[in-house]
Amino acid sequence: MARVQTYELRPIGWVRSPLTDPAAAPKQGDEGAPPARIVVRPELAEAMADLTAGATVIVLTWLHEGDRGVLSVHPRDDATRPRTGVFSTRSQDRPNPVGLHLVTITGIDGTTLDVRDLEAVDGTPVIDIKPVLGPER
Repeated sequence: MARVQTYELRPIGWVRSPLTDPAAAPKQGDEGAPPARIVVRPELAEAMADLTAGATVIVLTWLHEGDRGVLSVHPRDDATRPRTGVFSTRSQDRPNPVGLHLVTITGIDGTTLDVRDLEAVDGTPVIDIKPVLGPER
């Protein structure tokens, strides 16, 4: 078995959202997430140079309220569904609680992105923003 190593992640920014309770947040962004903001650290402004309003991007978050000891869950917190390994779900509870969010940028003001379809709660650390690759978007 390989030796377990640790790695350091530094947030590039934080989510600002009216969502404060993970239990009350939508399961996915397109299921009623309110408009939100991503506030990027000012020293990373140059990294945002080519982001534009209307663009769809992938936002990676650190789901800091997730339980890292959970290995299986009832999908969508529905106890009538059989337990499923977390690697087959989008649960925030998992060994490395990385969130994956497909969002649309609706506006940019300095180092703040206004976005839609982001279901992360207020204060969630953002660890990266990536373009959506593939056919013209």
